[in-house]
Amino acid sequence: MTKVFAPLVLLCLLFSLNIQAKSSATDEASFKNQIETKLKAINPAFQVESITESEMPDVFEVQINEGPLLYVHSSSNYMIAGNLFKLTDKGIENLTDKREAEKRKAFMGDVKKADAIVFMPKPPQKVKANIYVYTDVDCGYCRKLHQEVPKLTEAGIAVHYLAFPRAGIGSPSYKKIATAWCVKNRNETMNKLKNGEFVKVVSCDNPVEAQYELGKKMGVNGTPAILLEDGTLIPGYRPAEDLIPMILK
Repeated sequence: MTKVFAPLVLLCLLFSLNIQAKSSATDEASFKNQIETKLKAINPAFQVESITESEMPDVFEVQINEGPLLYVHSSSNYMIAGNLFKLTDKGIENLTDKREAEKRKAFMGDVKKADAIVFMPKPPQKVKANIYVYTDVDCGYCRKLHQEVPKLTEAGIAVHYLAFPRAGIGSPSYKKIATAWCVKNRNETMNKLKNGEFVKVVSCDNPVEAQYELGKKMGVNGTPAILLEDGTLIPGYRPAEDLIPMILK
């Protein structure tokens, strides 16, 4: 279930978090358990996925399942809900974006290449890069992005479609997009669905639900959502002339 974290809720967390301070490195596990226990006591919907040390001394990253990445000070009296930046000689580095990209890249290892519907560059053009696009066939901007696919493949970019029916599993949108995985010619069927043409709905064992759940874990909450090979997430529609330099940088 997708969770909505309003600023008011996060402020409540900030003032409510009151755990005993970590006394030494030896009781780090106990400190982490206290954080998890306290957050769940505040709101049972908060499921702590992981707690790890951040690059900022004495600050821990607390990842909420299907929710934000929080930062909790080792005193346990302070929490940050937002981006953490690092000032370097080369400029400002967004540590939160970096961390999220690393997580998405790791999750992408769970994507079976055979389960994607792929639009490949035509020979003699070679594949220069791969992108993974979470899509919904009833999404207007997804259809608009699909019109850019020929330009992307001409530039050497292979487009791997993954399913993300926004209306949920079992919805009419789910049944339509699942059909594309249940026919012999997946690409032709995807083209028809993207063009709004009638396609007879068929069912079979398919990877749509697994892709949908994995997308939520990677922070996808709308379509289209474009994932680069390094884990970078580009939300929403972008024309090919904007995407190509971002992908082939």
